[in-house]
Amino acid sequence: MKESVIIIGAGLGGLYTGAILAKEGLQVTVLEKNATIGGGLQTFQRFGETFDTGMHVIGGMQQGGNIRKICQYLGILSEVKVRDVDDDCTDRLYFAEDKTYYTIAKGKEGFVASLAKVFPQEEENLKHYVEAIYHLTGQFDLFNLRPSEKQHNLLTYSDDVLLSAEGFIAKYIHDRRLRSVLAYMNPLYGGRKDQTPAYIHAIICSLYINGASRFVDGSQHYADALAKVITERGGRVLANEGVDWIEVKDRHVDFVKTRKGTYTADYYISDIHPCTLLTLMDEKAFPKSYRERLNNIPNAYSAFALYIKLKKDSFPYINHSEYYMTRYDDIWNFGQSEKSWPMGFLFMTPPDDHQPAYATKALVTVPMIFEEVQQWADTTVGHRGDDYLKWKEEKTAVLLRKIEEMHPGFGDCIEAVNASSPLTIRDFYGVKEGSICGFSKDYKNIALSQVPVITKISNLLLTGQNNNLHGFCGVTLTAINTCEAILGQNVIINKINETVRS
Repeated sequence: MKESVIIIGAGLGGLYTGAILAKEGLQVTVLEKNATIGGGLQTFQRFGETFDTGMHVIGGMQQGGNIRKICQYLGILSEVKVRDVDDDCTDRLYFAEDKTYYTIAKGKEGFVASLAKVFPQEEENLKHYVEAIYHLTGQFDLFNLRPSEKQHNLLTYSDDVLLSAEGFIAKYIHDRRLRSVLAYMNPLYGGRKDQTPAYIHAIICSLYINGASRFVDGSQHYADALAKVITERGGRVLANEGVDWIEVKDRHVDFVKTRKGTYTADYYISDIHPCTLLTLMDEKAFPKSYRERLNNIPNAYSAFALYIKLKKDSFPYINHSEYYMTRYDDIWNFGQSEKSWPMGFLFMTPPDDHQPAYATKALVTVPMIFEEVQQWADTTVGHRGDDYLKWKEEKTAVLLRKIEEMHPGFGDCIEAVNASSPLTIRDFYGVKEGSICGFSKDYKNIALSQVPVITKISNLLLTGQNNNLHGFCGVTLTAINTCEAILGQNVIINKINETVRS
């Protein structure tokens, strides 16, 4: 008989893990508490438009990219609808402090050349910096889909791995303004001053230097493609079936219960936040030291978001992301103080199929600490009160004024606006403090933020953004790690490479 597995949570990590295991012959059941599967891949309908909730940009889909190779292995490449951003402008940055724009081009040479135009004295340093990024990422076997016989211990890598992201940039770049410019993607990975490890910065940067892509008509189709791999092999992906209890005896899961029934399997895999997982079982299931460790790991900051419907033919479609930044010195201070909120945000116009010259909608994502909404922490969706609605309206007005700086007249293009807060993320995703990047990583204590996929419960594994790396690429690679904990080291890596070669 087939070995069976139950996966708790149908986010990107749960679906990827389930798809791989189903392809390899296991009987997979995925249990999701929400009405829609996908986690950060979910989309929602508002004002007659489809909006992404979390995954807006994806790296690794270029020819030879690691995510593209994994899609080939799963047989879903033809079902994934993405649009590459412009080669000559993958990202555009605006610093309000001196009203300066910076354009970032694709590829190693394009990246260096685009910034050397503004900082010619740093051209050689920029070359060394880019080479250092690729040297650092080249050391990670999993990131490069290489078979590995060693354990993934960051302490065995080069000295750059043990630097902070801030320190890594400063090691190669002298100009203080350019250092801030190079840190512009902080909001994508929860970057923090004197905390975020260099390897996270390098991995994210290398993906986007190679070329970024956007989901066409929303990211939900990606979740559906992964679910299809599971169901076509006899598995199940069940929405509205949240797990309420996990029965653990003698460090072994016996069954999980939902409000609809009881499920049993050989293996159980959690794709939910580890601290949420702990609340679903008796406190004796894990040693006290393990529970305290998970509960004491700080979380990355959360986000406030705007979902904007634009008037017909009023605002041009922009085929790259835009970043608004306040002051150069604040580039590392996201999520530390709300006194000068917002310190920066991501602005983009998502593409539709057969995208016309004008955009139909825009998205704005802004880092925000959970303390900003702490006073409504005990409320539920739709029942937060008039003061919460007024607060959202005030925050929305602030952001729209900032967008007006980059795009004068933008306010006249707006037909309707919807906003979400850290509470929205917390309640829909079941994520502690609404964290957008899971556990926060700290280069000064790498071991603390490295949560193994194997747990002290014999048949319970973890997957998702709280293990190893976060982000689309990090979650996908962690899914491989989780699957190989069952199937054997390098089994999936070798099959991915065999598929690409054939």
